[in-house]
Amino acid sequence: MQQNTFGNTGLQVSALGLGAGQVGAESLDEQAAGDFLNTALDCGITLIDTARGYGLSEERIGRHLAHRRSEFVLSTKVGYGIPGYADWTGDCITAGIEAALGRLRTDVIDIVHLHSCPLATLQAGEVIAALLRAKEQGKVRFVAYSGENAELAWSIDSGHFGSVECSVNLFDQWSLRHALPRAAAKGMGIIAKRPLGNAPWRHAQRPVGDYCENYWTRMQALGLQPEGMTWDEFSLRFAAFVPGVGSAIAGTASVSHLRHNVALVEKGPLPADLLTAVATRYGEVGADWGGEI
Repeated sequence: MQQNTFGNTGLQVSALGLGAGQVGAESLDEQAAGDFLNTALDCGITLIDTARGYGLSEERIGRHLAHRRSEFVLSTKVGYGIPGYADWTGDCITAGIEAALGRLRTDVIDIVHLHSCPLATLQAGEVIAALLRAKEQGKVRFVAYSGENAELAWSIDSGHFGSVECSVNLFDQWSLRHALPRAAAKGMGIIAKRPLGNAPWRHAQRPVGDYCENYWTRMQALGLQPEGMTWDEFSLRFAAFVPGVGSAIAGTASVSHLRHNVALVEKGPLPADLLTAVATRYGEVGADWGGEI
């Protein structure tokens, strides 16, 4: 697995990272969760991204990977869901980091994101100050922002954050076009989430009410074709090699799916002429599309 320099952070991350949301599902057997997480590291995955809102994910990463902590970069998200604390307050951030450290069974978390924090809250500064205090205390290596649109742009320009996480896929290129070039120029690390765009090609008809409905309508409007590849190959190879992106995180808890994704990314970037065609078509029909939260 290709390892990339993560901005100016000094961290190295795999071109394909693991989005560990599905690892947190209560329906997943505990032994299967442990086997899967260890297999991910064995496959060369060196970035694991989780969040407080991902069920049992943080707890399982701590339980099954604490003995291999030096082998991967650990990323999580805070800002909400701590009993006894109001969401999006400095105290909630501090308590959330402490809780995450305990569940993840680590003394330091490499990257901690504010998770889709509202713009007004970012500008008020309290939550950022709490994150920076945790960094000064050695509990967090790099403070980060995860989100889209105006909030993402403000976070990049603010100078407070060392990295960002945002949607980057064939059907969602606002960040790629409007924000990530500035982030890369500032030496920020970049994590691309939703590289598969929630796989809208699974649906023959518009999936009304489904998480990927908007991406499905965008897919129809774009009319892109994967040129002899499967859609998942087309999508992963597009997102993983966007300039400046350190790692594209794909979510799964299936060993076979994981190995399949690894093999696709190991094929490298898409041909230059196909990338040009994608960019041209997106500019024609998607120039006004915002980033999907």
